Amino acid sequence: MVPSSRYKPNNFSLSGFIQLTRFWNLLIIVFAQYFTASFLIDSSKNISYYLLHHELFLLSLSSVLIAAAGYIINDYYDVKIDLINKPHRVVVGKVLKRRVAMAAHTVLNFTGIGLGFLLSWQIGAINFASALLLWLYSNQLKRMPFIGNFVVAILTGLSIYIVEILFQSGNLLVVAYALFSFVFTLIREIIKDMEDLKGDATFGCRTLPVVYGLRKTKNVIYVLSLAFLSGLSFLAYIFVGEEMTLFCLLLIVPLGFMAYKLSRADTIKDFSYLSNYCKLIMFLGILSMVVFK
Repeated sequence: MVPSSRYKPNNFSLSGFIQLTRFWNLLIIVFAQYFTASFLIDSSKNISYYLLHHELFLLSLSSVLIAAAGYIINDYYDVKIDLINKPHRVVVGKVLKRRVAMAAHTVLNFTGIGLGFLLSWQIGAINFASALLLWLYSNQLKRMPFIGNFVVAILTGLSIYIVEILFQSGNLLVVAYALFSFVFTLIREIIKDMEDLKGDATFGCRTLPVVYGLRKTKNVIYVLSLAFLSGLSFLAYIFVGEEMTLFCLLLIVPLGFMAYKLSRADTIKDFSYLSNYCKLIMFLGILSMVVFK
């Protein structure tokens, strides 16, 4: 716990709450879900149809609330680690009181789960499972090698696929993009663990870099990248067609550049660059949905 004599946190701080909930990451979730609906679900519908679709709005709102609660609980448990890895980004106990953060986490989770059940029992169940997994991740799973990374990646891919659950279009491209989000998030989460190696090792977190070292962790990323590219290209060729297969093969360029930069990375700055690079590739991947309209 952060000593109260050092910091005087507030009951509420708008800037602190925005920082705590990763506002821009939340916008990307909304952006991804609306792009998925507008360009992959039903090409015969105008974009304005989805912009005014109240169920899609509720779905995105519930996803954002669950994600925001996840960010809050993650920072709540990681105050000591973040004071070493990213002291400038610590909010809980420094800007906002710990009990305020926990109350916000609870309210956001219950609201997000409730909105999910308003849409369907399947979406409500997914939101409930997501909230539970995010709590388990923050409390325990992120301190275990690979498992925490895998959980975050699954939830990221699910944030795309849940749009298909709402509309039931049967479009396999939604699955392809969900898989794309899953793998790049998995890679990015492992890279973030490499960036946070010092703080994680100090407080006994058994992440991949802590347990196996940087070199072996890099090898894991190389294998994941190759398996993803090969597997996605094969599935695209079998189930979608040559156009999607060619699109998948174009990923050789960004993945190749990432592998090159990763092979030379050995500082926090290098790994931070690669983490942001993965986020950029995911954002550009979402933009590429317009090709399939």
